[in-house]
Amino acid sequence: MLWVKESVEQLLSKLHTNLDTGLTKEQVKQKHAEFGTNEFEEGKKETLLQKIGHHLIEITTIVLLFAAAISAYLAITTGYGWAKVVVILGIVVLNMVLGIYQENSAEKALAALQSMNAHLTTVVRDGVRMQVDAAELVPGDIIEIVAGDMIPADARIISSSSLQVEESALTGESVPVEKDANAVVSEKAPIGDRLNMLYSGCLVTNGRATAVVVEIGMETEMGKIAGLLNSTSKLMTPLQLRLKELAKRLSIVALLAGILIFIIDVYVYGETIIETLMIAISLAVAAVPETLPVIVTMTLAYGVQNMVRKNTIIRRIPAVETIGNTSVICSDKTGTLTQNKMIIQQIWAANHTPVKATTGFESAEQKVLEMLSLASNATIDITDGEETIIGDPTESAIIRLLEEKGTTKKALEAKYPRVFELPFDSDRKLMTTIHQVEDGFLSITKGAFDRIPVNFSPEFLKEAEQVHDSFAEKALRVLVVAYKKYAEMPTDLSSEALETDLTFAGMVGMIDPPRPESKAAVLAAKKAGIKTVMITGDHIVTASAIAKEIGILTDEDKAITGAELAEMSEEDLEKNIRDYAVYARVSPEDKIRIVKAWQKNGEIVTMTGDGVNDAPALKAADVGAAMGITGTDVSKNAADMVITDDNFATIVDAVKEGRTAYENIRKTIYFLLSTNFSQIFIMLIAIILGWGAPVVAVQLLLINVVSDGIPGFFLSREKADDSIMERKPIPKNAGIFANGLGKKMATQAVVFTVVTLAGFYIGQFVTINQSIGASYEVGMTMAFVILAWSSVAHIFNVRSDKSIFTIGFLSNRGLFFSAICSMLIILGLAIIPPLANMFFLVEMSLTHWIVAFILSMFPLLFVEIQKLIQRKKAYRRATI
Repeated sequence: MLWVKESVEQLLSKLHTNLDTGLTKEQVKQKHAEFGTNEFEEGKKETLLQKIGHHLIEITTIVLLFAAAISAYLAITTGYGWAKVVVILGIVVLNMVLGIYQENSAEKALAALQSMNAHLTTVVRDGVRMQVDAAELVPGDIIEIVAGDMIPADARIISSSSLQVEESALTGESVPVEKDANAVVSEKAPIGDRLNMLYSGCLVTNGRATAVVVEIGMETEMGKIAGLLNSTSKLMTPLQLRLKELAKRLSIVALLAGILIFIIDVYVYGETIIETLMIAISLAVAAVPETLPVIVTMTLAYGVQNMVRKNTIIRRIPAVETIGNTSVICSDKTGTLTQNKMIIQQIWAANHTPVKATTGFESAEQKVLEMLSLASNATIDITDGEETIIGDPTESAIIRLLEEKGTTKKALEAKYPRVFELPFDSDRKLMTTIHQVEDGFLSITKGAFDRIPVNFSPEFLKEAEQVHDSFAEKALRVLVVAYKKYAEMPTDLSSEALETDLTFAGMVGMIDPPRPESKAAVLAAKKAGIKTVMITGDHIVTASAIAKEIGILTDEDKAITGAELAEMSEEDLEKNIRDYAVYARVSPEDKIRIVKAWQKNGEIVTMTGDGVNDAPALKAADVGAAMGITGTDVSKNAADMVITDDNFATIVDAVKEGRTAYENIRKTIYFLLSTNFSQIFIMLIAIILGWGAPVVAVQLLLINVVSDGIPGFFLSREKADDSIMERKPIPKNAGIFANGLGKKMATQAVVFTVVTLAGFYIGQFVTINQSIGASYEVGMTMAFVILAWSSVAHIFNVRSDKSIFTIGFLSNRGLFFSAICSMLIILGLAIIPPLANMFFLVEMSLTHWIVAFILSMFPLLFVEIQKLIQRKKAYRRATI
């Protein structure tokens, strides 16, 4: 129920309360039993055991656990050894620990919401004013609030005096709202326009009020947001979905290959079940890229470090790659696209021409500015270069301009001391001060144009209206100032006496202007194929003006209000979502609807926000980006990342870092899976041909960890290509092998398979050295060395589409030296007898080593030739 239409008498009757005495103790007790406490419910959290369980049912984990189980069985029954079991289980545990560590960036949004509830509040019960814990409030309680109080529950105002409430946490509007107990409010009015209501968690900035509590706990507007947070589930990131799909495919390949080999080994070659199980273990190990989760995490972690240097804090590591694939940014206006401070842009002195505030002032404009400053209570202090603003944003803009023009407020007040003040009143919408001047006293009144008590002549009124409308068309907030002179201090200080027959002085138009870098950032996002959408609690005229100025709202786009959006069905919104670039005066539910409508259209959505009202949408978006300066704890804890400088341009920088990280992950997948797929083919083809297994499970694990893992870690530090922000985002439904990655992997897997089988065949069947003859053991050693070394060399293929000789081997020094280190480790394992025996390797001649080296480098040469052909084709296309 909205509670905005009923009269106070009807309201008190419905709630069974009394304005003078409040509720009785018995009523409070009954209502506690009926409504509960004024607190938020928490969503259920996963236990550690549940998280472990989720990781154990991952397909890659199941494959490795199956391999470990078979290895353990063989170790028990045949004495085969436990080394393989320990290595496989170690990898399973490492991947699980990393996964749970990421998940334990726990969401504390509800805890932050709890802390926003006021602790003590003044209430009338049994005719006695008392202070009670806010959690003890019930509907029907009569509460009293004053400036500085945090509103403890949703309440209808009964009476108020100069009441202003800052509701940005709910509405996104930073300027305090003037409340009015007698306001007539429509039931369809958005929260920001419900002037006779108070909402839990908002701050009273001025005045006082008596109100009756109408909703508590989860039924408050803030509580509804808590409910949205509980019910809004966080989606898996596109990368997580793609890697999950990849794991399924690899497992299916391994399963089919295992079944085929089982049939061939048992029914064609008559191998024993034990030997066949050994092959099954090898295939399972070959199918799973054991170091992929670790390298992916390292790549994302390196992206996190880079983003910290660019004013972005990542709270959930997978958000790094997701932000890189963002196709829609839903941005708040105030403080993100704008500077979050009011600035006077135009000033008009009576009988003069309106001028820009940045130009030099004549005495008439200076006089208008000084009058506005004298009738303002805001102050600006500068300590160690830091500006501290105290007071209303509108008045702060006046004082800031005054000081820019070379006059301080203190000096002005010393010259014209204030002797009386009629504070701003929401009924009058005016403020009046009296100052002592050289020839008597000066009364100054400032306020809204339609309320200023000036006796305009018809001609001058027409001119003033034209100037006012020209300011309003530019989405400027207009403030008017007028005055009256007295020879002596007036005796009647009522508003009726002071605020009549004034002389018009002038008006100013002010706005929260765009950040200087916003326009360039929106353009950069557009070039990167990203649509920017403004979602704000501000009025549609102001929002549209800012959006046009920075390039968000073009001739093809539309703007829409929350009220109009509420009339639109989900189907219509999903169908027409691409038509709208500006959403004004929206509710928390509206923001979630907008995010989900874009997601239904296959887009990856980044949502920015700073208030409590943004938290559910931040959580529902693919990436939630909270503001670090103005953001509430609730929004930060609901978000995936925090923008520490509240700057839209920083989000675009984060997209670039995310794209770099994602590209490096794709390079890692290309690097690892080319080898993994070739390992399956090598095993399968060799066994079908009756040559035996070219490598055993322990050797495959060694290749996957040493040859692939060690250099693979340094792929995370590859720099972005120059054109990375000129590409379109990768669609959400695109597979992991999109954009030709699958074709390149398949080609390399074939090359690896050919060179490894060639080495295995030469070592087993061809005598190329008289001292060391051909044998199965020599063939296995040749196959192991070639597969390991060619895997290491392959890392130089995946770094870039450019030639390795163009970008340079040492452009990533860590990668280069780790590759050399991996090759030396493989060499050491093969030539040091104790280690060679442990891994089933035998001595080879120099001739064998030369052949092995040449075959190992062939994949590198093959890809370089491919790149050369592609460059020539691209050159021909460019010159046609």
